[in-house]
Amino acid sequence: MRKVILALSVVAALATTSCGTKKKLAACEAKNKEIQDLLNTATVKLNTCLSEKEALNSQIDYLKKNNNDLINNMGNMTTLTTQGAQNIEKALESMKEKDLKISRLQDALTKKDSVTLALVTSLKKEVGISDPDIQVNVEKGVVFISIADKLLFKSGSYLVSDRAKEVLGKVAKVVNSKPTFECMVEGHTDNVPYKSNGILLDNWDLSVKRATSIVRVLTELGVQPKQLIAAGRGEFIPLVDNLTSDNRQTNRRTRIVVMPKIDEFYEMIEKEMKTLSQK
Repeated sequence: MRKVILALSVVAALATTSCGTKKKLAACEAKNKEIQDLLNTATVKLNTCLSEKEALNSQIDYLKKNNNDLINNMGNMTTLTTQGAQNIEKALESMKEKDLKISRLQDALTKKDSVTLALVTSLKKEVGISDPDIQVNVEKGVVFISIADKLLFKSGSYLVSDRAKEVLGKVAKVVNSKPTFECMVEGHTDNVPYKSNGILLDNWDLSVKRATSIVRVLTELGVQPKQLIAAGRGEFIPLVDNLTSDNRQTNRRTRIVVMPKIDEFYEMIEKEMKTLSQK
């Protein structure tokens, strides 16, 4: 009987122990599941954070690159701005120099025009513009004295008349007052063919001979030979057509051109340019 009771006691104890273990096991399994859920949640959050971190790192790298580019661009812009300011300053200086050069050249031209105007006034006063056969005018800064051939020569002749010498004496007086000026004498004819006399062949020869005759008279009147130029233009530069007698008479003329020496004028300009370059 005791053995039976002992056996039943052992069985009861085992049953009781088994029930307690199952409860603990169930509790452990529940706890394990909870921990596993937490671990899974933490893993998901960790992966999310890692992804966000990678995206942030990429964004940071992008921002750093942009920042560096901006810094470099600011440096370039500063360089460009400085360079631009220097270029503008140089351009302004160049403009000032050009304006000064233009002003100097204008002054030189004004001086030349003043001399020309004074020369015209003297010529008109001395020669007398009341005579319709004598014209004094200015074209492009050069003084022209045009004298009809009927005052100077007989038809077909290159011998200077006494009346012409009186007129040329007045011209010589003005030219002598301008020793640095040049005086070019141009002979012009109409288009009527010249009858050759064995010495002169045509109108061109006649115009040249008339020019040299005038030049010789001017030298006799005191004009320096080095100031004089003789030129024959023949019939090739008429003032009007040669269809009428009056028109042909108009075209038969001697033109005296009084002008500053071109090389002296350029020397005057060069002098002004050198003066500018030294400033």
